[in-house]
Parts: sequence; C-alpha cells; structure tokens
Amino acid sequence: MRPIILASASERRRELLALLGLPFEVWPLQLDETARPGESAAHLAARLSATKAAAARQQLVHSGLADSYSFVIGADTVVALEDQIFGKPRDAAEATAMLRRLRGRMHTVHSAVAIVEIASGRAVIHINTSRVWMRPYSDAEIAAYVASGDPLDKAGAYAIQHAGFHPVERLEGCFSSVVGLPLATLARGLAHFDVHLDLTKDVASACRARTGHACCLNGDQPSSEGR
Repeated sequence: MRPIILASASERRRELLALLGLPFEVWPLQLDETARPGESAAHLAARLSATKAAAARQQLVHSGLADSYSFVIGADTVVALEDQIFGKPRDAAEATAMLRRLRGRMHTVHSAVAIVEIASGRAVIHINTSRVWMRPYSDAEIAAYVASGDPLDKAGAYAIQHAGFHPVERLEGCFSSVVGLPLATLARGLAHFDVHLDLTKDVASACRARTGHACCLNGDQPSSEGR
C-alpha cells in the first residue's frame, strides 16, 4: 500500500495514527478555523477536516506527487458547551476563561475524520461525538496548567490525557476522539476504500495499549460521501 498523507501538524494525531501500523507521512496545513455564523460544532469539525484533506490533495496534485500516495486524512476536533464552540484559545487569558466555563460541567467533543482518495478525489467524512464531564478543579490548578503552556494548541484548552492536570471526571464516548483522532472512526472510513482493519485486534487493542482506555467502537454519526 502506498503511504497515506496525514494533513495535520498535531503530534497527538501522529502518535495515534501510528498505532494502526499503516505507512504514512505528515503534510501540515495552516487554515482559518473560525466558525461561520450559525455553524454548529459538528458541522465545523466536518468542514475543517474536509478542507484540510482537499487542500493537501490539491497540493500533492500540483506538485506532481499524487501518484506516490494513496489517501489523504484530514481531522479536526471541536469542543462545544451547549451552543458555544470552544476552539483553540488565543492566549492564556482565554484558556483560563474556557477552563472555568467547562469546570464541573458536561460538554461535547466532535472529532471529524475526512478521507480523500488521491487518484479519484472520492471522499468520505465520519464524525465521532463524545460527552465529557469535567471535574471541579480549582482556580490554582487552572493557573498552573495554563502556565505550562499545554492548553494553547488544544480545542477547549485542555488535553484529556494530561498526567498532571487530569481535567476529566467522566467520559461517554471515545478517548482517542477527545485526544484528536478517533481510531475506530478512521478505520470505518478506510473501509469505504477497501482498506480493512480488524476493529477488535488492530484498532481496539492498539488503542487500549496506548491510551489505557477501552476503544469505543460506537458513537459515529453517518458518513457523507462525494466526489
């Protein structure tokens, strides 16, 4: 199989994709991730993942490298508290405000995965939605976590896997999705192109070994397909 392109600069997505044992290379992109007026969190995640995948494919085609790769994967994660979208904080003050708003409450995390077949341009998008309850951490804990710099490149200003902060009290859904790349969701997307992974052995076992949490094989919304 020719290598896959991961259209993301996220180290976390890189680490998760590597668990599946598929050959891949990273093609980072910088995009405007601002939500459009009235746009839902799920739609924003889907739009941005599709835009990343399409832009990377276009760059590969224009550079004459398209024949060297099989697919492009674009992914995006959006946090929403009720109807308010929490993207990546602009600065420490905004990170602090986000964490205070999320404290002790339930919010949703939408992670979208777009896969584009480079040769044909055919695409599928899957969205995984998880529900996350934050623990009642203190202002002092927020201050220490924000001072570490960790929240500044993360939707919602937190990492579920952060060993020092431990922000999450309870999760219903997919741990790897909240980290940034739902592995079972990705595997289902690849199956549209006859790339079949064993969801129990290749995906769930690898996910559990890396994250320490059971792999969620449910929670996807229906995919969309197009050309």
